Amino acid sequence: MATDPLLQMTSDGLFCPLGGFHIDPWEPVAHAVITHAHSDHARPGSKRYLTSKSGQQILQLRLGTDQDIHSLAYGEQLQLGSVHLSLHPAGHILGSSQVRIEHRGQVCVVSGDYKTTPSPTAEPFEVLRCHHFVSECTFGLPIYRWPHEQDVFTGIHNWWKAEQDRSRTCVLLVYALGKAQRVLAGLDPAIGPILGHGAVLRLLPAYRQQNITFPPIEYAGLEQAKANRGRALVLAPPSASGSTWIRKFGPVSLAMASGWMQVRGLRRRKGLDRGFVLSDHADWNGLNHAIQNTGADRVWLTHGSTATMTRWLREKGIDASTIPTRFEGEADEPTESDEPSDLLNTAISETTASTTPPASPEVP
Repeated sequence: MATDPLLQMTSDGLFCPLGGFHIDPWEPVAHAVITHAHSDHARPGSKRYLTSKSGQQILQLRLGTDQDIHSLAYGEQLQLGSVHLSLHPAGHILGSSQVRIEHRGQVCVVSGDYKTTPSPTAEPFEVLRCHHFVSECTFGLPIYRWPHEQDVFTGIHNWWKAEQDRSRTCVLLVYALGKAQRVLAGLDPAIGPILGHGAVLRLLPAYRQQNITFPPIEYAGLEQAKANRGRALVLAPPSASGSTWIRKFGPVSLAMASGWMQVRGLRRRKGLDRGFVLSDHADWNGLNHAIQNTGADRVWLTHGSTATMTRWLREKGIDASTIPTRFEGEADEPTESDEPSDLLNTAISETTASTTPPASPEVP
């Protein structure tokens, strides 16, 4: 992998030597620029943090009030060392950012995690022109092409109504940060009561402070669980599956909303009744669209199926390389999700073995 004057890979992750800061470091460092508050990007213990204004409260909740966290408005420019840094929307979750670094006319952008399609609970993705683009690649295989979001919510609502007819409570497994809020914003409360796990409710005030509205939701305590058995839809993190917590709802229908639900057999192995394909990451088309529109002639890929995308971009004449990561995309919430890494790797290897890139990508 070629070196870049603006970015280096170190034992602590991506480092900008001219600015003296790391981006989403793996270990505690002096100055950490954080793209968003998911635990594979925001690790505790650094001396000083910088993140977006709309993501600051969430990051404080995740890392603790004792952390020194500063913020920038989107598009606001800050000089660090001899570089100019600014943060721009990534469309992944509320406050998620791309990090733009400029030095003497050269521009590098680190995407963090991103989604190119709009969402009611995240600022819309901004295309940034640059020379060097560091892109996530969580769903970097051609089989990952997301359905229309409206169709997904129609499926969720139809499942909820059908299970009410069977007097079964619907439990929908969602990552507590990002996915839970996106799903909640799209639910129809006229169908029935909506309940939430404490890990989900804890993060809602930060969203409401950014003027994001939600339908009514109540804490999924014992009293509410009993009162709404057979009628409610419950939002809970994946760790709730199979736990004693879930027993208070009586007979349940268990489902999950995730990009991984695109993978054949994964629903069965996780013991799910239903799976809904809904991701906060770019799919194959979204990745191609974003990379193409940056105009970058150098691309570093990280997370997920980097080998396929690297080969594909090289065939298009782009200087593409893979950089290491200690984490893997949507399986990024060890405190709230029991998604095992071996299951994730199995899903990726299955799709890699059975899929090759098409002759030409479908770019929206």
